[in-house]
Amino acid sequence: MKTLYLVGGTMGVGKTAACRALRTMLPNAVFLDGDWCWDMHPFVVNGETKAMVLDNITHLLNNFLHCSHLEHIIFCWVMHEQSIIDDILARLDAENCRVVPVSLVCSEDALRSRLRSDIAKGVRQPDILDQSIPRLSLYESLNTIKLNTTGLTAEEAAASIARL
Repeated sequence: MKTLYLVGGTMGVGKTAACRALRTMLPNAVFLDGDWCWDMHPFVVNGETKAMVLDNITHLLNNFLHCSHLEHIIFCWVMHEQSIIDDILARLDAENCRVVPVSLVCSEDALRSRLRSDIAKGVRQPDILDQSIPRLSLYESLNTIKLNTTGLTAEEAAASIARL
């Protein structure tokens, strides 16, 4: 049976790093970051682009689910509302698949530190603090397994996800 890992979390919590590490820990694994499905410039969020990204994500995930070689499909995206998770799952052929929904969370101080580090490296813009911090609390109400990444390396977070 295949396993689909849905890894959510606010920007800067460590989703991409943990999922990359998880991909190398699991046999026959593939990783998709939802951000890759609408990496455009300028970045525009509206009804049309939201519909497009969901179509892109679910098309790729279904292709991975249908591939006989793959055992573990790892997907990460912000997914800060239950409706996003539900919409993605409703579009997938995942009835013969174990779905593991995980939300990565951390302390506000840890998140600020990570984001400031990314800003200093030029990886993120300063406005990310105002975008990411308020979303942190939204993950508590989701129907997901919560994994606190405060103090964890990407590899440690990935190992925790692999044990689920």
